[in-house]
Amino acid sequence: EVQLVESGGGLVQPGGSLRLSCEASGFTFSAYAMSWVRQAPGKEFEWISAINSRGNFAHYAESVRGRATISRDNAKNTLYLQLNSLQTEAACMYYCATDRIAYRWKDTYDPSDVGSWGQGTQVTVSS
Repeated sequence: EVQLVESGGGLVQPGGSLRLSCEASGFTFSAYAMSWVRQAPGKEFEWISAINSRGNFAHYAESVRGRATISRDNAKNTLYLQLNSLQTEAACMYYCATDRIAYRWKDTYDPSDVGSWGQGTQVTVSS
């Protein structure tokens, strides 16, 4: 059974930083590209970043480019998302997700490309 457990969310002041983590189990983590997807209250899911299975290529949505860094540690079966210069629009539930297909790497990603999801971790940005 695929399990993805996100952590690291919380309350941060505008301009602050957070590092989100996602611990994976139940599948061959190193075989899948991984994504982070977020959802603000009342809004659609927004794909924000993906990293290939080896961790040497990444994509970012324009909304987070320059303020987010995705990384992974295949030895620890863990995905990360470093978020910097957080503003109120970044206040969302953040989910990690697997690609639907193993060993695939696309030029672009959107929420329809992901397979399994975690339960999410909440990020709140407020002074």
